[in-house]
Amino acid sequence: MSEPSNIPSTDGVRVVDYAPQWRQDFARLNLEWLERWFVVEPIDRVVLGDPETHLLADGGRVLFAVNAAGQALGTVALKHHGDGIYELTKMAVDSRLRGGGIGRLLMLGVLDAYSGLDGRELFLESSTKLAPALKLYESVGFRHYPAPRPGSHYVRADVHMIWHRPE
Repeated sequence: MSEPSNIPSTDGVRVVDYAPQWRQDFARLNLEWLERWFVVEPIDRVVLGDPETHLLADGGRVLFAVNAAGQALGTVALKHHGDGIYELTKMAVDSRLRGGGIGRLLMLGVLDAYSGLDGRELFLESSTKLAPALKLYESVGFRHYPAPRPGSHYVRADVHMIWHRPE
């Protein structure tokens, strides 16, 4: 896999596709915020422990924001639920770097990746506890829908959003 096509880099940070060298970083970055704000749920442990099986094998994507030294600074994933429905999930930025634009870079990368798929819906589930993340999602075209989403796997999810392409 390669870098998403239309994503700029910022301060030497670029968005790249999953590589096995960042598998532990995928779990580390996500566990950091999950443990800070919530309880790590069983579904989290399953997905974080084996993204190859639970995200990539079904046509999903896992992206990383990496610096020039190849260190993973953040991550985000697309989980394919079938029939062109994708979930934006497992978005995390190293806590020491939040607020510096890495989240926006990841968001642009994942939207670019989604645009290259045969997707008909992109949704996410989140929490009102994560106000900065919600503002980011809203700024790129996600709109609020009744929560929880039917069939939600997350106890913590009190936000359900669906992406609408900017016109």
